[in-house]
Amino acid sequence: MSEMPPSPPSLADLRREIDDIDAEVHRLLMQRGEIIDRLIAVKQTQEVGSAFRPAREADMMRRLVQRHHGILPLDTVESIWRVIIATFTYVQAPFSVHADLSLGESAMRDSARFHFGFTVPFVSHFSAAAAVEAVAHSKGDLALVSATSGRTPWWIELETAGAPKIIARLPFVERADHPAALPVFVVSRVADSAMVTEVETWSVRVSGWNAEVARALSPLAEIVAVPDTAIDGAALLVSIPGDSGFEPIKAALIAAGASLRSSALVGSHAKRYTVPPNGVPRR
Repeated sequence: MSEMPPSPPSLADLRREIDDIDAEVHRLLMQRGEIIDRLIAVKQTQEVGSAFRPAREADMMRRLVQRHHGILPLDTVESIWRVIIATFTYVQAPFSVHADLSLGESAMRDSARFHFGFTVPFVSHFSAAAAVEAVAHSKGDLALVSATSGRTPWWIELETAGAPKIIARLPFVERADHPAALPVFVVSRVADSAMVTEVETWSVRVSGWNAEVARALSPLAEIVAVPDTAIDGAALLVSIPGDSGFEPIKAALIAAGASLRSSALVGSHAKRYTVPPNGVPRR
C-alpha cells in the first residue's frame, strides 16, 4: 500500500516560519551594529571624517545583484541594502545629504531617500553650487547634484587639492523603470584609499566650443557643458574610463579645432552596473 503524501503546511505554520525569519533578520542587523561599534573603536572613525567608502560599497552592490534571485524585486532588495549601508555609515560618522533641487525636487528627494533612507538628514539647496559649498564647509557630508546637466560650472570648486570630490554616480545599479532613476553625482571628502577610479571626472575649460567639438568628444566621454563667457567657450565636466587617461580627450579637442585652457581631475567613481530587461546583470 502506497504511503500518503505529506499534507501541505498550514497557513499558521507558514506564518510562524516567516516570523522566525523576521526575528533572525533583526538579530543579524543588531549583530551587524555590534560589529560596527567595534569598528569605530578600532579605526577611530569619528576622528577622520566621513565613513563613506565608495569602492567597498560598489563591490557590495555588485555581489548583491549577482546573487539575487526569486520573487523579491531587485528594487526592494537594493533599497534595503542601501539604507542599511547608509544608516550604519551614519552611525560611524554622522553626516547630512545636501541636495540640489533646482532641476527637480521630487526626483532628487526620491534619489536621496532610496539611497540613504530617512535616518540621514536631508538638506535642500536651490543650486548645485550651494550644495557643494555646504559640503566643502562640513566634516563629512555629501552633496547630490545632477550628473547630466548644469546651470553653472559648480565642479570648478572641486579643483583644489583640499576640496571635496565626486566620489560616486547614482543609480549605480541601472535598469529599466528604476524607482530612483535620476542620474546624480555624489560629492564628498573621503580618504583616497576609499575611492574607486573606474571612471574619472575632469573639469575642463575650452575655447572654441561648438556642436562639432561636442560630437568629436561624444564617443570618448560623457559631458556636461555650460557656457563660459570669460574664455568665449565652455566649462565641461568630462567623465572618461579611468584606464583611458585624459590624453585622448585633449587630442580630440585639438583635432576638432578647440583650445584647451585648463583641466583638473575632480573625482572618480565606479562604472555603472547595468541590469538588462532579461534580468541578467552585466557591467
